[in-house]
Amino acid sequence: MKDVRATPLCEMRDMQKAFGGIRAVDHVSLELYPGEVHGVLGHNGAGKSVLMKMLSGAYRRDGGQIFVEGQEAQIDNPRDARKYNIETIYQTLALADNLDAASNLFLGREITSSMGFVNDPMMEAETRKIMSRLNPNFRRYHTPVAGLSGGQRQSVAIARAVYFNAKILIMDEPTAALGVAETQMVAELIGELKRQGIGIFLIDHDIHQVKLLCDRASVMKNGRLVGTVNVADVTEDDLLGMIILGKMPDQAR
Repeated sequence: MKDVRATPLCEMRDMQKAFGGIRAVDHVSLELYPGEVHGVLGHNGAGKSVLMKMLSGAYRRDGGQIFVEGQEAQIDNPRDARKYNIETIYQTLALADNLDAASNLFLGREITSSMGFVNDPMMEAETRKIMSRLNPNFRRYHTPVAGLSGGQRQSVAIARAVYFNAKILIMDEPTAALGVAETQMVAELIGELKRQGIGIFLIDHDIHQVKLLCDRASVMKNGRLVGTVNVADVTEDDLLGMIILGKMPDQAR
């Protein structure tokens, strides 16, 4: 749970984004603390993905401010976001199916020798090192990721972000289409990231997963923030009411 005395790892203040005449994000403020999983919930079109895409640099905001560890951050594109150690793990995972774990982890950022050749043994050694922290049971280092399970693919995508010093992770429905065992694997990965002090914004539709994985949850409806709650203090029905009715639990009763 967040320490109220701590400086937020990330803070978004008064964020705004419109497409034509539609206000996709309408004066929304959120914060994320070290080692916190903060769920972002809402129907399709609620604005949650647009809000997170402004943080990741995929969209330029029309208004508002972003602070990282108390300092204002200028984020206009994904390269800017990476400079602030913000990484996004999309639902599609953006992995190259024909390449193995190490090649995916270093894709576009390969380790090379002094002669300029790709250093495959070094990349594999570094991949094994980061995987031993995140998913000690991972063994399929030489298998193209197309042959990995959903949970193992998530492991590779998360390892890539963490290896390159992510402090803030945006995860888009990380357990979608996974079975029970695979979902548990991802939950364990998220638990390990929390222990390492990484903050996670988790975009999800699954209220049950939000209750299991998140410390706090913010609900959006029609581009606006309905409110933020401590997950331990509300029921799944409370969260559902916030999504459908657009009201805090005490207002809906």
